[in-house]
Amino acid sequence: MGKTVLTYGTFDLFHIGHLNILKRLRGLGDQLIVGVSTDDFNAIKGKKPVVPFEQRIEIVRAIRYVDLAIPEDNWAQKREDIEKYNVDVFGIGEDWKGKFDDLEDKVEVVYLPRTSGISTTEMKRVLSAFDERHVDELKRTLDSISQIVKELS
Repeated sequence: MGKTVLTYGTFDLFHIGHLNILKRLRGLGDQLIVGVSTDDFNAIKGKKPVVPFEQRIEIVRAIRYVDLAIPEDNWAQKREDIEKYNVDVFGIGEDWKGKFDDLEDKVEVVYLPRTSGISTTEMKRVLSAFDERHVDELKRTLDSISQIVKELS
């Protein structure tokens, strides 16, 4: 059997950066297993995903580079999953550099670069600026543009 690669993430507001890292990780082996952090585990980490866990894991399961998507419930699960799935490579984004070096006694640990110009945190920051008043303003503006386009057609 070939190399098995394991990674974890929240995968909230799935974007091209997520897709790129999954594609690169899959290129490191013959099988990619992805642990998707549950909502409860994210709460422990101080994160509040926009997209519920069941939808996030279904999105990850639908990615062609992913062979298996599993729930991630706790920090200790990484070691358990490495043993359970006979993992050869643990890979994760370079924003975690050094945080999982303790796994090197079991697997090769790889930190991959992020896709520049995209970040779930930044997307959430931008979205949070849209309160109800801004959404109403944006809707009125789009309605006006739509009306102008109709009149010019």
